[in-house]
Order: sequence, then C-alpha cells, then structure tokens
Amino acid sequence: MAQAKINAKANEGRFCRSSSMADRSSRLLESLDQLELRVEALRDAATAVEQEKEILLEMIHSIQNSQDMRQISDGEREELNLTANRLMGRTLTVEVSVETIRNPQQQESLKHATRIIDEIVNKFLDDLGNAKSHLMSLYSACSSEVPPGPVDQKFQSIVIGCALEDQKKIKRRLETLLRNIENSDKAIKLLEHSKGAASKTLQQNAENKFN
Repeated sequence: MAQAKINAKANEGRFCRSSSMADRSSRLLESLDQLELRVEALRDAATAVEQEKEILLEMIHSIQNSQDMRQISDGEREELNLTANRLMGRTLTVEVSVETIRNPQQQESLKHATRIIDEIVNKFLDDLGNAKSHLMSLYSACSSEVPPGPVDQKFQSIVIGCALEDQKKIKRRLETLLRNIENSDKAIKLLEHSKGAASKTLQQNAENKFN
C-alpha cells in the first residue's frame, strides 16, 4: 500500500512537470508567432522604403531631363540642377537592403531574367521602338491581368521560377524602364516639333524679306 502511494505521488509530479512544460512551450510558440508577424512587417516597411527611394530618384532624373528644363535660361537651369543634384545626393544616403532567400533554381532564374532585360536595355539607342515593344511583351509576362498585347512565354516561364519578391522587383524594373522610354519618346517628339516650328518660322521670315 505504501509503495502504491509513493508511485502515485511520483506520477502526479511527472504530470505536473509535463503540464508545465506544455504551457511554457505554448507561450514560447505564441511569442515566436507574434515576432514572425513583426519580422514580416519590418521587411514590408523596408521594401516600401526601397521602392520610395527608386521613385524619388526617377522623379528627380525626370525633372532634370524634362522639356521644361530645356526652355529656361542657362542660369535658372544651373540653379535648378544644383538643387536636383543635392536632393539626389541626399536620397542616395539612404541605404536599405532587403535580402531575398533563394534556392539555387530561383537564383538561376533571376540571373536569366536579369540578363534578358539587360540585353534589351543595351540596345535602347539602336532601336528605341523595338526595345519598347520587347519590354512590353516582357511586362505582359509578369502581369496577372489579361495583357493588351503579346506575351513573351519564354520569359514568363523564367519569371515564374523566381522567388516571389524577385518577381515583384522584375515587374517594377520593367515599369520604370517603360516610363523612361515613354518620357524619352515624348522629349524626342517635342524636340522635333520645336525644330520644325523654328524651321517654319525661319522660312516665313525669309519669304517675307524677299516679298
């Protein structure tokens, strides 16, 4: 009888310790779950800062190369460029890096996709129109919506093999490149229009001089 009581007491102690360990484990798991949410929120916030930096640099660059900058005095242009360069310099002092965890296959897919885009960028000056249409087909390959034009199926399969964060970055880069091409195209058209108007004015002045 005495031995039975001793065994019962020992079993009760083991049960209490087991219950206590389970509660402690549960609390630790809950804490880690909460920390995981905060880690993801931190990565999202850092990514948002990265994107804001890219947008700011693009906007400053766009202003510096705008048609309006070409139509003001040299002194005003110099002063505005100094301000733009100062803003660009301050923007570049912000360093944010969000590393993406990739397996070997995802790493290779990212390299392949980057190489394809770089090859098109290197041909910008040779054929802007063809580069734009090619980039549009790449961008359509990254879109979840029904694309308005052709889709580069090969590029689409490569992008699908990339990590999700890399897929978003590839799409953002293509958006930026297409905007830059659009702005360059507008600048060229405005320049051609200005030259045409100036030539027409000179011709009219010459005709009036002889009449």
